[in-house]
Amino acid sequence: MTKFIRKPLLGFNSNAKTIKGNKLGFYTGILYLAPYNLSGHQVCPMAELAQCHIACLNTSGRGQFNSIQLARIAKTKYYFADRNNFMLNLIKDINKGINKAKQLDQQLLIRLNGTSDIKWENIGFVYNDKQYTNIMELFPNVQFYDYTKMPNRNNLPSNYDLTFSYSGVDTFTKYNRIAIDNGKRIAVVFRYEKNIPKLFQNIRVISGDNSDVRHIDDQNTVIALYAKGKAIKDNTGFVIG
Repeated sequence: MTKFIRKPLLGFNSNAKTIKGNKLGFYTGILYLAPYNLSGHQVCPMAELAQCHIACLNTSGRGQFNSIQLARIAKTKYYFADRNNFMLNLIKDINKGINKAKQLDQQLLIRLNGTSDIKWENIGFVYNDKQYTNIMELFPNVQFYDYTKMPNRNNLPSNYDLTFSYSGVDTFTKYNRIAIDNGKRIAVVFRYEKNIPKLFQNIRVISGDNSDVRHIDDQNTVIALYAKGKAIKDNTGFVIG
């Protein structure tokens, strides 16, 4: 079993975008795992089709530091080696987030796929001798949200909101089309902020960099993000422009 010293799994208000959410009345906790197969475990099943592992935001901001990368790998190995205890630690972190959000008079948001694409709606666990289908069931009054490259994640818990993540790579075209045809909210990464259009694929474009509070955005809209870190130089087609 992987050794794991108890440290917080969630980072609260840990980046500029989540801090911006404070002005909207939200306090945000994010779980960052080691993306793709960097830990020896695959947590981004669509990564190669979308080519997003090359320009992944995993190395942006504090992610550029080796200590952060090692911590994300340790968390990911812990998740696979000792799932139920991982979930118990996650529950502790969420409860701390609930208490802090109350102190701040804000609503708690939890994003579990900060740098992964796990179907958390299918991750069950046992807590206090009771079997839960997923973490959302245990915390019905907490709003969860994520971005995903999987367009057919349907029948979600009512408190779990997903935004589909677009890729301009040819091998990903059919998945983009499924999301568009189903009227999903779609996040698109553009190379430069100045080149973000008003319409993309004939869908209204709104800014996604004013905060990371996605669940209040309309469906059937494009959430425009602009490339950061090594994503600016991405030439796979994942980044648009």
